Amino acid sequence: MPVISHSLTVSFNNCSASTFYSRFAFRNPNQYVEVRQFPRIYCAKKAKRTGKLRYPSEKKKLREKKQTKSDAPTPIEGVWRISRLAVSVQDDPGKDFWDISEALLKEIAKILEFPVSSMLPPEAFTVVRKSFDARKLQKEPKFVYTVDMDVHKLLHLEPRTWEFISELEPKNGCLEFLHFDKTFADLSSIIRESQKMKESATSAEIVHGNHITGSDNFSTTRKPRVVVIGSGPSGLFASLVLAEVGADVTLVERGEAVEQRGRDIGALIVRRMLQVESNFCFGEGGAGTWSDGKLVTRTGRNNSSVLTVLNTLVNFGAPRCILVDGKPHLGTDRLIPLLKNFRQYLQELGVTIRFGMRVDDLLVNGETVSGVKISDSRGSFDSSSQKLECDAIVLAVGHSARDTYQMLLSHNVNVIHKDFAVGLRVEHPQELINDIQYSGLANEVQCGRGKVPVADYQVAQCVKGTDTSILSNMEPVTRSCYSFCMCPGGQVVLTSTDPSELCINGMSFSRRSSRWANAALVVNVSSKDFEDLNLTGPLAGVEFQRVFERKAAMMGGGDFVVPVQTVTDFLDNRLLVTSVPPSSYRLGVKPSNLHELYPTHITEALQRAISMFNEELPGFISNNALLHGVETRTSSPIQITRRSDTWESTSLKGLYPVGEGAGYAGGIVSAAVDGMHAGFAVARNLGLYDNSLDTIVGKAQSVGFVKY
Repeated sequence: MPVISHSLTVSFNNCSASTFYSRFAFRNPNQYVEVRQFPRIYCAKKAKRTGKLRYPSEKKKLREKKQTKSDAPTPIEGVWRISRLAVSVQDDPGKDFWDISEALLKEIAKILEFPVSSMLPPEAFTVVRKSFDARKLQKEPKFVYTVDMDVHKLLHLEPRTWEFISELEPKNGCLEFLHFDKTFADLSSIIRESQKMKESATSAEIVHGNHITGSDNFSTTRKPRVVVIGSGPSGLFASLVLAEVGADVTLVERGEAVEQRGRDIGALIVRRMLQVESNFCFGEGGAGTWSDGKLVTRTGRNNSSVLTVLNTLVNFGAPRCILVDGKPHLGTDRLIPLLKNFRQYLQELGVTIRFGMRVDDLLVNGETVSGVKISDSRGSFDSSSQKLECDAIVLAVGHSARDTYQMLLSHNVNVIHKDFAVGLRVEHPQELINDIQYSGLANEVQCGRGKVPVADYQVAQCVKGTDTSILSNMEPVTRSCYSFCMCPGGQVVLTSTDPSELCINGMSFSRRSSRWANAALVVNVSSKDFEDLNLTGPLAGVEFQRVFERKAAMMGGGDFVVPVQTVTDFLDNRLLVTSVPPSSYRLGVKPSNLHELYPTHITEALQRAISMFNEELPGFISNNALLHGVETRTSSPIQITRRSDTWESTSLKGLYPVGEGAGYAGGIVSAAVDGMHAGFAVARNLGLYDNSLDTIVGKAQSVGFVKY
């Protein structure tokens, strides 16, 4: 429709007038003529046609325009990542479905503005993340997806989507153009593919007459020898890297292989027989083998190193869903066969694995390690020490290797104490946690076999209080109180490594089908807390742990009986000696006043935190909630300092402290990542690696920076 302009100022022959009339002078200056100016008429701006409204000629021009931009990546050449796709629980097939459902296609079609979702080919889309969002702020619980869209495959299967794909523009947090799909492989495949490419390049150089001199510091007749101490995640991944690049690796583990370790743990639970070298802490796979098997880490799920580790676990038998699940976990029943496959592959690479062998001492030549002394940890009659000479030692012990810490101090290795956390493990009926988190949807859990995951929680608060035990400082002190190692559908287990001590942890199987949910409620402690008990030196934190582990053992009355108290009694500082709620801990519990366990300031911090947690999770304070003592081994109480350039100990050359026991990780994935990068560091220092894989597996974080 024409639009009439009513502007009071119009232009005509570069002259202006303030009215609808203009005067123009002729040759005779006294003669004027008035020219009537009518309102000017403009045509409306033509609306831009999009999608199906375009004429064929317009579509052709647009295609030609796109083809002229051959230098820049186009949507046809890459992958779009679509995030925040929410599907209601009623429409989603459930937590164990990882493909593209009809409901998910509808959400994708909304983003693409494609009219018919059923015409979109599911083969063009890949789920890269799926999580369950049951936050109370949401209108309803829902599954949230992140999906990658292969543009080339989509256009090949459904050409009519081209008009809609060409209109896509990146949206922050919702739609991202990745240019090309970056796929991640397992660690062995990455290393071997790199070696093939390097060999091809070397052959090409030789053909052209250019001789390449390698940086190998060893003769071709002998491989560099490396001893790896500890078969936890960091030790296994360090061994894998070193074996793949050509080192002669010997893996020494004080505990037993998972088959024998399982029998030793069974004897502990049934007959109370603790094998001090083969238990919930020591043995193949480390302390994480008999745990919940969580694969979450604060390093970031999209981190190249994390993705490489997860793909490696899949290669050894973990389900592929750990690559997609927002909160991946394995469970003990899946970790055991995975570790068997890992062990078999290492042995095929030529790695020598020595189970039941404890490292008693280091062989030191000047300021450089030259080997280790080992002995049979089983206590056999022929348990004389053996010497293993080597060019490097990867120290990948766990956080409970207290005798190893003492041995390192005898060699003046720089060991410093660090902050950690202590507290109690609380256990609720799993149905109660389901009701708190899911309300009316709790019936969908069905002991881990329903549509929604077994409910968990993660809580944290900062609690202010006065540490009255510190006589010289009566100012308020702020402590972090938080839940740790939450095990939905799990059980409380014994993690003591000494019969005179008592400490506990949580574990669960892959289905998480137990009747109970447990989590540690812990408070951070530091050197001030150690000094209150007159504990000083590098191992002050270790001694701090021992004090309360021995105290808990005495409160339980021996035989690994755990002292317990209901949450309500703990808050009221009272003890009702009548029966307590049932516990998943199988070695027995004893009603006790847990206020007698920790110093007053730690106990009060826990009381305040529990009250605050109840505000976030109404119903958390319950007569059916049972506190167990004591949880002390949340992370390593020490750190073995290492150099940022070589990853070697700052005190001894050739010694590489890695993983959780060295104070650089906390959990399966972070320990594996640290071990992997340590393996590359050792290989680089031995002339077996040239940093060629940093862009694929990711660069290591600063060695002094701990991000679990």
